Amino acid sequence: MRIGLIGAGANMGARHIPGFRAIPGVEVVSVANRSPESSARAAADFGIPRTAPSPEDLIADPEVDAVCIGTWPYRHREYTIRALEAGKHVLCEARMAMDATEAEEMFEASQAHPELVAQLVPAPFDFRAGPTVTRLLREGAIGEIHEVHVTVLNGAGIDRGAPIHWRNQQVYSGRNVMTLGIYNEVIQRWLGDTVRVIADGAVFVPERADPANGGAPTPADVPDSYTVVARMANGARAVYSFSAMAAAAPFNGIAVHGSKGTIRWTPNSAGGRDAAEIIPLRGEPSAIEPDPGSDRGWRVEADFVESVRTGAPVRLTNFADGLKYMRFTDAASRSWQTGQAQECG
Repeated sequence: MRIGLIGAGANMGARHIPGFRAIPGVEVVSVANRSPESSARAAADFGIPRTAPSPEDLIADPEVDAVCIGTWPYRHREYTIRALEAGKHVLCEARMAMDATEAEEMFEASQAHPELVAQLVPAPFDFRAGPTVTRLLREGAIGEIHEVHVTVLNGAGIDRGAPIHWRNQQVYSGRNVMTLGIYNEVIQRWLGDTVRVIADGAVFVPERADPANGGAPTPADVPDSYTVVARMANGARAVYSFSAMAAAAPFNGIAVHGSKGTIRWTPNSAGGRDAAEIIPLRGEPSAIEPDPGSDRGWRVEADFVESVRTGAPVRLTNFADGLKYMRFTDAASRSWQTGQAQECG
């Protein structure tokens, strides 16, 4: 199985290339980066045997069986649809697309080619404890779910002298804001769909220097502080609090509050992996240990290859689930822009 890479950024080098190379019978055979020069550097750095003049050439290459798309979201739709139409399996980075319309087009293209695997890189935060948390919630371990609080606060954006990132620019990130959609994917896994949102945000640093343009001041138009209040299909109320302007936050993670207690989850425990605890009403916290065999770790590339080879359905994450979190993200963006509540359908 021969893999072609479109984009060769940090995640590609840290995760995808070693992940593919660890699988017997899988080769990374070609790369197309943002320019011929950067493609050549990536090929040299990662030991990839050849480069393609462009992503379009890589997709058309008959020696490539599957395409891993590691670009920023502004190219996900284009390259995904081109690859599927060319008969290539696709593994595409999160965030799925620029907006829900693009995500719907990607989903429709995947449906038109059911013989091909179309997979998104999943939200990786809850690989250890998430499956067990999901089971406990579905079994009613904390009763009827009333409130969900997602808190992701840090001070990453406070330094006004820090260079601009693609996540600060709608031209590259679309309606995605920080890691909102990725955390909503986790909430979908645990508790199901969101039906309605209202959002508010602020851009505290509206301009940053762009090193790629000689340090020129460049508009930053993606919120660096964002709050979304959501109503879920199960009747629960969810509050998402995100900020890159809030250092020294006392708690980051997800708290699910029910009629019998609370489950509190953190993405990075002392050991560097996610952890969770259950707190009964008027009781003491106890750690949630993963069910035997449920702690899968990072298996993204292995899952993708298994689906290609065996026809196993994509679970983490298929395009249908990606479309759901993009509809949520899109609705939140429309709400922020209009000041009105929005439906997620």
